[in-house]
Amino acid sequence: MLVAAPRKGSGDARHVTEHLEELTRLVDTAGAEVVGRISQQITSPNPATLIGEGKVDEVARAVVESGATLVIFDEELSPVQGANLERALEVRVMDRPEVILDIFSTRARSHEAKLQVELAQLEYLLPRLTRMWTHLSRIRGGIGLRGPGETQLETDRRIIRRRIQALKGKLKDVEKHRENLRAGRDPMLGIALVGYTNAGKSSILRALSGQHEIVVEDRLFATLDTLTREVDLGEGQRARVTDTVGFIRKLPHHLVASFRATLEEARGADLLLHVVDASHHDWEGQMRVVERVLAELELADRPLIPVFNKMDLVTDPAGFVARVGELYPGALTVSTMRTSGLSPLKATLREMERAGRSTVRVRLPISDGARLAALYRDGEVLSRHDDDGALDVVVRLDRWQVDRLRGEGVEVVESLAGGEVGRRAG
Repeated sequence: MLVAAPRKGSGDARHVTEHLEELTRLVDTAGAEVVGRISQQITSPNPATLIGEGKVDEVARAVVESGATLVIFDEELSPVQGANLERALEVRVMDRPEVILDIFSTRARSHEAKLQVELAQLEYLLPRLTRMWTHLSRIRGGIGLRGPGETQLETDRRIIRRRIQALKGKLKDVEKHRENLRAGRDPMLGIALVGYTNAGKSSILRALSGQHEIVVEDRLFATLDTLTREVDLGEGQRARVTDTVGFIRKLPHHLVASFRATLEEARGADLLLHVVDASHHDWEGQMRVVERVLAELELADRPLIPVFNKMDLVTDPAGFVARVGELYPGALTVSTMRTSGLSPLKATLREMERAGRSTVRVRLPISDGARLAALYRDGEVLSRHDDDGALDVVVRLDRWQVDRLRGEGVEVVESLAGGEVGRRAG
């Protein structure tokens, strides 16, 4: 049984049907079946039960009539509200954050993701432990006569607090390891895919990389683990693209905090691609959710390009492109279901990658075929010609590649606006 209780006049109240539909998808992903929905617009939340007493009675009757064994609220419940509702409804009560945490726990694959999810679950659970011990509430003790239920509760709290500290320590170690891996990578245009869950980020990464083993499902939170791949942008240019965990409305703040280390990949990127499901009826609302989470993660100042995906499902593509062009100049419209659907994205990324390169003339011995092949592989060769037994190659290269060539004693002539300045290292 699903229950929504948005504030009167709020955006949630205007979109309560859509929000309950999204909660239905979350519940389906978690493995449960929805047997009914109830909503009430509230002026202010009831501190005891969130919703009014009359609505609690209505939910209780609906639970009995439908045979529901679980009631899920779309809003986050305080520990007191959860405990009171369970007593009144006589079935287990969960809220939206708890459902999301449950989904994350079943879909975490990597060691890091499992640590992050466990940390978020324990931080969510800690203030709600009392609810788990209500069956011992009859055993009370005065000073010097503490009941076994209360004693066990305090013991559990200490155990959980120690586990939380241990998990935070392990995640710091993982973060240091990730930083070392980043430091050891070859310099390259770094791109992070961010967006609402099920917007198609993994589909874009799979299409760009050509690696079909990348998991793609039409489900919320199909993938949780950060995945990085080097992709071929065409014309001899490459980039490093990272797929990050999707965001969602009312994402539990414990989860955002615990996944902060994973999202450091986005902080280290040169560019964020905000992937949007263009076919979703509330794509603008989803964009606002992502923008809020990015601000919470202190990523709002990163260079960002909106990428409207799933254009093959949009009923009026021309009208949609015109509207997006007005609202978000520079935004891209793509589709992973069409052969050339990512061409605009690749072209834009090539331009960005090219902007960070230098155009240089490299002079090589005509016998140095290996280095010539490397220039074609790693750079963008613009021209080449023979000159007195040597090769003159005009090529666009990253600064680190130019510096490496010079360090190897190769003659490199930089093309500058005021003419060419020759520099020979060695």
